[in-house]
Amino acid sequence: MTPDDEEIDWQVGPTVPGARRPALLVLADGTTFEGEAVGWAPPDGVATGEVVFNTVLSGYQEVITDPSYAGQIIAFTCPHIGNYGVTPDDDESLRPHCRGIVVRDLARRPSSWRSALDLDTFLVRHRVPGLTGVDTRRLTRHIREAGSMAAAFGTASELTLKEAALAEPGTEGVDLVASVTTERPYTVGDGPLRVVAYDFGIKRTILRHLGRMATVEVVPAGTRAAEVLARQPDGVFLSNGPGDPAAVVGAASAIAGLLGQVPVFGICLGHQLLATALGGETFKLKFGHHGGNHPVRRLETGAVEITSQNHNFAVADGSLRRADVTHVNLNDGVIEGLRCRDAPAFSVQYHPEAGPGPHDARYLFAEFARLMAASAGSGGSGASRASRASALPGGS
Repeated sequence: MTPDDEEIDWQVGPTVPGARRPALLVLADGTTFEGEAVGWAPPDGVATGEVVFNTVLSGYQEVITDPSYAGQIIAFTCPHIGNYGVTPDDDESLRPHCRGIVVRDLARRPSSWRSALDLDTFLVRHRVPGLTGVDTRRLTRHIREAGSMAAAFGTASELTLKEAALAEPGTEGVDLVASVTTERPYTVGDGPLRVVAYDFGIKRTILRHLGRMATVEVVPAGTRAAEVLARQPDGVFLSNGPGDPAAVVGAASAIAGLLGQVPVFGICLGHQLLATALGGETFKLKFGHHGGNHPVRRLETGAVEITSQNHNFAVADGSLRRADVTHVNLNDGVIEGLRCRDAPAFSVQYHPEAGPGPHDARYLFAEFARLMAASAGSGGSGASRASRASALPGGS
């Protein structure tokens, strides 16, 4: 999310759906799917990226505008997409960063009092290509068996698309954060605490949650630990973001420099980067976790949370030496949360802000507030922090 990006023109006007041209989706392994082109039309008829599937039943606009999808083509398993249109209130960033979308049936006419545009027009305005009429059930089953892979789609020939798919580098080993992070710091929120939030691809709903408890200064992904500490924050937030955590230049070393100096809370990519800073290792999942219905067990209480997730990489089990595992995915056993043993720092793999998704994990923002208040009360950064913490409900 960058403050320099141009805002979309949301002025409602008449739109006439254009004729849908036959198009193909070709995976790097040669598997081909037929459909029709929608959204923006690339001049050469080719769009490429790593194709993944998302299982949300609603919230497609939040998914499409989530910067964590940089470099990826989103295939929606829900058959009807676009039926309630789009509205500026639901954008998670100023523009989509995904490479395109694939759906079974793109609604031609949205039906909702909140709708400002139809999804097709939204895709055109943001230069996002799409494909409709695809057998997304077959596509999803194939990805589950073969794994996420590079793909190309569009109106070009099958041979051209196959060559483009083979040439697509995918997301492994690529620093995609550099393409989505803010270029300069900016401030949101008016809460009593002070938080510095690393923008690895941060979402607006996350900033709304943080802004209720703190004045939040959002900083570029490459900001050094010394620059953060010079701002004298009560806490540091590590945001979600796209791609391979091992490829994000300088992030793990910056986080290592913050540990023990200030409370830290990370989610999604921020969780993986915190684990890396603690000496852990990460790996790429076969087809990732993308959806709003992933069950996660909170080990402390045994409670099961239904969570919103969007990531292709995870923390390797057994690689953590300075942290305890706090949450586990009940589908595949992947580590979903950790807490540092020797510093006030914790993280989760999923998205507690529920944008979109269930609200089961929103308590984690309150946990972060309590951690900052406790650190301030113990003399973490002096009287100014303690006084700010006392302004919170239940603050010290």
